[in-house]
Amino acid sequence: MAEAASTVSKKENSNLLMGRFELGKLLGHGTFAKVHHARNLKTGEGVAIKIINKEKILKGGLVSHIKREISILRRVRHPNIVQLFEVMATKTKIYFVMEYVRGGELFNKVAKGRLQEDIARKYFQQMISAVEFCHARGVFHRDIKPENLLLDDNGDLKVSDFGLSAVSDQIRQDGLFHTFCGTPAYVAPEVLARKGYDGAKVDIWSCGVVLFVLMAGYLPFHDTNVMAMYKKIYKGQFRCPRWFSPELVKLLTRLLDTNPQTRISIPEIMENRWFKKGFKQIKFYVEDDKVCSVDDKVQHHHHHHDGFDDDVTSDSEVEIRRRSVNSSNNGSGLPRPASLNAFDIISFSEGFDLSGLFEEKGDEARFVSGAPVSKIISKLEEVAQLVRFTVRKKDCRVSLEGSREGVKGPLTIAAEIFELTPSLVVVEVKKKGGDKAEYERFCNSELKPALQKLMMEESASSSCQSESQQHSLSDSALDLPSDTESLP
Repeated sequence: MAEAASTVSKKENSNLLMGRFELGKLLGHGTFAKVHHARNLKTGEGVAIKIINKEKILKGGLVSHIKREISILRRVRHPNIVQLFEVMATKTKIYFVMEYVRGGELFNKVAKGRLQEDIARKYFQQMISAVEFCHARGVFHRDIKPENLLLDDNGDLKVSDFGLSAVSDQIRQDGLFHTFCGTPAYVAPEVLARKGYDGAKVDIWSCGVVLFVLMAGYLPFHDTNVMAMYKKIYKGQFRCPRWFSPELVKLLTRLLDTNPQTRISIPEIMENRWFKKGFKQIKFYVEDDKVCSVDDKVQHHHHHHDGFDDDVTSDSEVEIRRRSVNSSNNGSGLPRPASLNAFDIISFSEGFDLSGLFEEKGDEARFVSGAPVSKIISKLEEVAQLVRFTVRKKDCRVSLEGSREGVKGPLTIAAEIFELTPSLVVVEVKKKGGDKAEYERFCNSELKPALQKLMMEESASSSCQSESQQHSLSDSALDLPSDTESLP
């Protein structure tokens, strides 16, 4: 009986990952990895965990490939892209904790037959939105096909599997990619030619093939003989079924243009009449490393009342718990900042050298202030207004987000206020997204001067208060003799 109990206990432990995730059924597997459904024990949230065998990727020389995939998934956070929440590792395994998309592959839906035009258009619009977002950040998918397009509970499309993706820094001196990759039926003719290709144009071709499949229920270029199929792709030989509207035929002709120079671009696609029908640009922001739709903001806060339960960053559990302490109102109607203990202060500096405690370090900066939390938050809002940044507030945290899209996305800055002593606070500023040089310019020209000005204002205010109190005391002292004389 004891042996049976021990066996059950071992089995339960084997399903427990890092004490935080309970592994469930196998969702899929490949040569180097397998994907399991899992449950976050703290939040109860369902996730997909991709488990990669370290030994296999080392033998296959794929270390840089895995690093690139992590970097890309961190860079492309969008509502129509499967999210990477966290990366963990042991001596033998690497774990990608990812968004679990319940609806499965779009391929399974198309396998049952062609889709209605409005549904196909909606998926195409969402796919193009995601691809445009990737291209703006220098990321090219290079393997777009229905098997890599997933559907969530709401029937929304999510682009997945960035394993074959390339980034702009892989481009050779001629400005082109030269790696042969992709799935035969969806690959662009210029990739087959092996003369170098534009990653953006290759993705557009694949999107065209996907659109044809969604609307027709079969491939535009198909042959049991792969070489014969390649010849058809190379010549751009395809025929549209009779149920395709003239507008759709015209768009597909531009998408599946064998000449990448004259092939339609994404801005042109987004201006196309067939594409624009019912199209709505998604407004979203990233909070705690999670993509949040502006429309779902109220719902998001209802489900995630504690913004730290789902932290994606590699902060320790102690750090997460510390941040959530004292977030309730302290009687003044304002949230009280989390207090720092000695260990927190030491962790700010390298080793035990506290000399550079409040100096900038890479993508982080810290400032000490005697100003009230409300004044600091107001000052941050004032700075954001000057540079036309969007402001989001939650307890003692303020997120500032720029509107200018760069290769690395808009500049996003998180400021958090911690209590150092009852009269002093630390303002911790971190770059969460965007270009480092732009972040440094913003800190030096806008943020630093504004916080220094606030400190000077607070110092002057304290001096005035002190003088006022001294005057009050001296006045009462001068009044004492006259009051004494009037006594009977």
